Amino acid sequence: MSRMIVDCAIYRDGHRIEGPEDYSDALAAARAAGDRFVWIGLYEPSAAELDLVSEEFALHPLAVEDAVSAHQRPKLESYQDSLFMALKTIGHHEGGRAVSTGEVMIFLGDCFVMTVRHGADSPLAALRAQLEKQPEILRHGPGAVLHSVCDAIVDGYVDVVTALQGDLDELEAAVFAPGRVPGGTAERIYGFKRQLVTVRRATGPLMEPMLRLVRGGEPFVAPEAVPYLRDVSDHLSRANDQVEGMDRLLSDILSANLAQVSVQQNNDMRKISAWAALAAVPTMIAGVYGMNFEHMWELRQPWGYPAVLLLMAGTCLFLHRVFKRSGWL
Repeated sequence: MSRMIVDCAIYRDGHRIEGPEDYSDALAAARAAGDRFVWIGLYEPSAAELDLVSEEFALHPLAVEDAVSAHQRPKLESYQDSLFMALKTIGHHEGGRAVSTGEVMIFLGDCFVMTVRHGADSPLAALRAQLEKQPEILRHGPGAVLHSVCDAIVDGYVDVVTALQGDLDELEAAVFAPGRVPGGTAERIYGFKRQLVTVRRATGPLMEPMLRLVRGGEPFVAPEAVPYLRDVSDHLSRANDQVEGMDRLLSDILSANLAQVSVQQNNDMRKISAWAALAAVPTMIAGVYGMNFEHMWELRQPWGYPAVLLLMAGTCLFLHRVFKRSGWL
């Protein structure tokens, strides 16, 4: 049990205070006082471990099941005694070819907030320490924690999207670099598109839950938090717009790369055809003289052999100049 509980603390007037170490006693103390709340953080709990906690906090079984299975679409669910929100976290590592993902689940209820983390890409560890230095935020209770978690995760989206934009600019420059030989870039483009799909799975579905929070009326979320949630929603909308723009640009880059490959292949085929034509002319002439006709008057002339060689060379030279002027060679 101690392995999954990262931290459990009681907050009063925005400050962390001493209290029972057991989460059940801490929740009872917070509810008895009425002016404080408990923030418990869990890391990848098992079903049995989370069941024990859910009994004390009266969490809905469906929300508990979602928190354990982890692979959830971002969503917001309201239950009788709690509010459940699932979010995806994303991370981008310098030089990496893939975007890593994680998940954060948030339970809000009477005098408590519970965060469940899956994966390594989570801002919660630093977030709690940061909020404890800002009691003016924690003073607003569990709703302030919900806003701060959403804000930190969405800011992470913006950072990842900005990093991907830089990678896309480099990829675009590489595709259209002068003198570049087309080919070998399609794999990079498809890999980048895969990263965008991963980001869109995190940012796109989250828009609807954020709009619900912005409209207000959700339980355990104070109306005073709505303007701050609206700011988070604006940042999320901007990240979504950037991802959509990068996706369209990436499709254009892929089309341009395929067009370059096609043009290069056509140029190669024209060169092959031109050299084949140059080789075909002397072959044809030699084939005529290889048919062993008797009545070929030039066979008995002393200039016959050099004349045929000059004919071959002249014809090849003429064709070479024609192909060179037309750009085939």
